[in-house]
Amino acid sequence: MEARAIILGAGAAGLFCAGGIGAGAVVIDHADAPGEKIRISGGGRCNFTNLRTGPENFLSENRHFHKSALAGFTPHDFLALVEGAGIAWHEKAAGQLFCDGRAGQIVTMLVERARRAGAELRLGTRITGCRHDGTAFAVATEGGVIRAPVLVVATGGRSIPRMGATGLGHDLARQFGLRVTALRPALVPFTFSDNPFAALAGVSLPVRVRVRGGRAQFDEAMLFTHRGLSGPAMLQISSYWREGEEIAVDLAPGRDLRAHLRDARALAPRRSAATLLADILPQRLVQHLARHLARHLAPDPDLDLGDALGTIPDRRFEDIARALHDFRLRPTGTEGYRTAEVTLGGVDTRDLSSRSMAAQGVPGLYFIGECVDVTGWLGGYNFQWAWASAHAAARAIAGR
Repeated sequence: MEARAIILGAGAAGLFCAGGIGAGAVVIDHADAPGEKIRISGGGRCNFTNLRTGPENFLSENRHFHKSALAGFTPHDFLALVEGAGIAWHEKAAGQLFCDGRAGQIVTMLVERARRAGAELRLGTRITGCRHDGTAFAVATEGGVIRAPVLVVATGGRSIPRMGATGLGHDLARQFGLRVTALRPALVPFTFSDNPFAALAGVSLPVRVRVRGGRAQFDEAMLFTHRGLSGPAMLQISSYWREGEEIAVDLAPGRDLRAHLRDARALAPRRSAATLLADILPQRLVQHLARHLARHLAPDPDLDLGDALGTIPDRRFEDIARALHDFRLRPTGTEGYRTAEVTLGGVDTRDLSSRSMAAQGVPGLYFIGECVDVTGWLGGYNFQWAWASAHAAARAIAGR
C-alpha cells in the first residue's frame, strides 16, 4: 500500500498529527483502541492543557528547543477545538483545564477530526519492521507493507508498559542515526526501602507543602503511600531528582511555626505541642512524628511533642519548627516506568528541527510528542507539547 504519510502511534500526538495532515495519512498502532493514555489521564477527565504553558514548564537538554512549537500552537488553540466539539470543561488550580465529562470525549474528538480530514486508522496492527528502501519509508505489518515518503514517529515513551508502552520510538531514532538522551521515569512516586511512612499510607496533606530538590521547588499536595511518597508535589520533583540525592519538604510553607508555638504557649501553656500541630497537619502525621521524634525531628531524646507547651523552651520550638520546615528525606528510588506518567529524555533535540520536528539529515522523518527530549511538568503541559509538536510536524508535512 502507498500512503502520503505513515504515523506510528495513535496516542495524543499521533492522532492530532493525523488530523493536521489529512488525506493519505495512515496511523498504525498495536493497541486495539486509540488514545488509551488520554482515557486514564486526569482521573478519567483528561487534563488536556494548561493555560499557563510556557517554556519554563518543560525539561530538555536544550531549554530553547520547544519554544517554537509551543508558540505555534497555544493552549487557546486547542481549547478552541474542544469548545468547537461541544466538550464542556472547567479550570482547576494553576490553569489546568479538564473535561467536565469523561476523557474519552477528547479521544473521540481527535479520532473524528482525523477521519473527517481523510486520515486512516489501523489499530490492533503490530509492526514487524521499518526501513527506508531508497525511495520511501517501508513499514512492515502483519497485514502487509505500507510505503510513504513521510514517517512520523509518535510512539510515546516507556511509561506505563501495561498499556503497551515500548521503546520503539527511541529504537527507530537510533536505527536512522539519531541520538537519544538518557532516559528515566518522571512524574513518578518515590519509594523507600525501609519505608518509615508505611503506617501513614493514605494520609494526604490538606494544604500544599513546599518540596525542594535538584534545583527545583514546587508547592503542591503530598500523599503518603504504603511504599513511600506520592501526590503532585512528589511527582513534580521526581523529574529533577537523581539517585542518592535528598529532597526537602516544608510541611507548613508560609507559616512561622516557631512563633506559632511560642504564641500558643502564652495563651494555653497546658496544651501539648502535638495537639497544636494537629490544627495544621493531619493528626495521624503528628502522632507518627510524636512517636518517632528522635528519628524524624530534632535528635533529642528529651523532646516530646506530647509535652505541654509551657514546659518547652524557645530553643526547642526552634528545633521543631526547623524540622517541619526543612524535613529531609532520601528516597531509595521511584516506582519506575510502571507508574511514571512520562519518560524523561528522548530523541536528542540536536538532531531535530525545532520548527518542524523533522530529523536532520533524514528527509521525511519526524519525531513528535513524548518520545522527544522535551518533558513537561504535571498539570496538562505534556498534552500541550503533544498538540504543539504534532501541529508543527503536520504543518510542515502538509506544505511538502
